[in-house]
Amino acid sequence: MKILSIDGGGIRGLIPAMILEKIEEITQEPITNLFDLIAGTSTGGIIALGLTVDNGRKQPKYTASDLVKLYRDKGDQIFSRSTLHKIKSLGNLRDEKYPNEKFTNLLTEYFGNARLKDSLSNALITSYETERRIPWIFKSMHAKNPEKTDYDFNIVDVALATSAAPTYFEPHKIQYKENDYLSFIDGGIYANNPAMCAYTEAKSYFKKTDEEIKIVSLGTGHLTKRLFHDDIKDLGLVGWAQPILSCVFDGLSETVDYQLSKILKKIIISDFKLN
Repeated sequence: MKILSIDGGGIRGLIPAMILEKIEEITQEPITNLFDLIAGTSTGGIIALGLTVDNGRKQPKYTASDLVKLYRDKGDQIFSRSTLHKIKSLGNLRDEKYPNEKFTNLLTEYFGNARLKDSLSNALITSYETERRIPWIFKSMHAKNPEKTDYDFNIVDVALATSAAPTYFEPHKIQYKENDYLSFIDGGIYANNPAMCAYTEAKSYFKKTDEEIKIVSLGTGHLTKRLFHDDIKDLGLVGWAQPILSCVFDGLSETVDYQLSKILKKIIISDFKLN
């Protein structure tokens, strides 16, 4: 079973998108034809959804090249805020850093009314539900199941749910069943690298052995900015709010990489070049 896993990382999602663009160029095949399961968190979740959504003719609506163009041309629409929002949020102290309106409009432009069941490959997208306090994994396998119709969500909602990073975007609320709702934040708080979630799905749902599982896990780069002891030793809640997120997200990604490297045979591609 061939699995593609794409990490979270905000605008750095351009990195895995460029790698996938190169893979499509070399193979002359859409990514959705090359993998049996595509997992993503946050920006990686948006890429996974973009690569697997049906154009209505049982073909992928977007190529990896289309998604590279999305990051390059529309990234400023996602990570932008007006002067008024900066003032109202006190620079990010009392409200999310970025308003959701432009981001929501952009996702609606790309995905329209498509639903999770419209995924061509098996898609697995991570998020975290804040009221029930549980990790939540959106699965196209469930969405396609006629006995689990409550799990077929609008793709725009799934994209907003997986990428609602605390302090950056507000939690995303989704109507659930008749008189209930769900509240989601970024899946990166527990699975910034969703490869372990995908591996578990391959074992439990698809009943694959380790020998049958091949994982391509794409990150979004490594953090290089050092948090010097003297700079952080006296930080309180406000001071740690954003640095702790980068520590959590990066630490979780590296931990999953370590765990799977011990379980599965690991091949490191360190000299990959993007032309």
